[in-house]
Amino acid sequence: MKQFLCFSCEPWRPAPTRTQQLLSRMREAEILFFEPPAPGGGTRKPGRKVRPGLTVYTLPPILEVEERHAYLFRRNQAKLSRFVEEKMARHRFREPSLWLTDPHQVHLLDYLAYRGLVYDCDRDWTHLPLRWESDLALAADVVFAASPQLADHLSPCNDNICLLPNGANYPMFSREDTEVPPELRGVAGPLLGYVGTVWRDLDLTPVWKAARQHPEWAFLFVGRLEERNPLLGELQALPNVAFTGWRPLVELPDYLGRVDVCLNLYRRREVGGDVVPQRLYEYLSTGKPIVSMLWEDQVETFPDVISGAHTHAEFIRMCERALEETDDWARRRRRDYGRAAAWSERAGEVCRILRAIGLY
Repeated sequence: MKQFLCFSCEPWRPAPTRTQQLLSRMREAEILFFEPPAPGGGTRKPGRKVRPGLTVYTLPPILEVEERHAYLFRRNQAKLSRFVEEKMARHRFREPSLWLTDPHQVHLLDYLAYRGLVYDCDRDWTHLPLRWESDLALAADVVFAASPQLADHLSPCNDNICLLPNGANYPMFSREDTEVPPELRGVAGPLLGYVGTVWRDLDLTPVWKAARQHPEWAFLFVGRLEERNPLLGELQALPNVAFTGWRPLVELPDYLGRVDVCLNLYRRREVGGDVVPQRLYEYLSTGKPIVSMLWEDQVETFPDVISGAHTHAEFIRMCERALEETDDWARRRRRDYGRAAAWSERAGEVCRILRAIGLY
């Protein structure tokens, strides 16, 4: 059985990340999954076996120092590598393949023995030193890129780059037998919904304007709230806008099952990028009408079945049209896109590629 060390840029979560979705489906491999250091430590926690062959460990805390402080910087990497080697010895790992997700992790390559290297890039890392990601891509046996723009960015460093967009749990979100959540049973009239964290930089202006212009519509936000969002308070004060807070992943299809139109908003930090969020694939899996806010010059994603708006006025018009949709062809087409983006399909592609290069 092949062995992998995965270094994730995000902690293991109840709502699976891209890395979790892919690695959890690699059934013919034994995997040690290292999540970033927990606030205040956390290295004394035992490994958590989340499925047969996949164990999660929390990396030890390290000092935040810049690379120019060479001695302290090397000490950090040595500390991390010693921790990893201890876990490798416990699980009898010998020269496993590495699955890296963050250019910071390139420094571990000088300390760990490995037989192969995978770099999965699902976001823009240009705020980090360019050399880090360049060295990581150069050393990788294969690079998975979540968007064409990321693939183009990394193409000078590696000839073996595979486009691997995000995906969705299609069987879960395509269910027809959803139940109406208790807090939505009394909601009358059209319901437009957004699923995801309300980050500080999430542009809520389109919904704020739509909610004021159409008081007969109800708006629903399902997800964790970043209280510092400048428009959050004003939206919470509107009688036709509701926030549920965080909900378990298994409950999200029930909320989307009651929604008439799915909404996609953008974060200001994402302006200029072309990574399709997991949320959109979940929306597509439901078959429901989708209205997405776009920034200036952004190319529309799935223009045949998603209504894209570049202005707030256009966003409201698109919502009006979406509420009038009766075309069953569009619903089927969206589900076809969602089915093609199922995480099982994405993971199958990863396994086929890794087998072809001898890493799986």
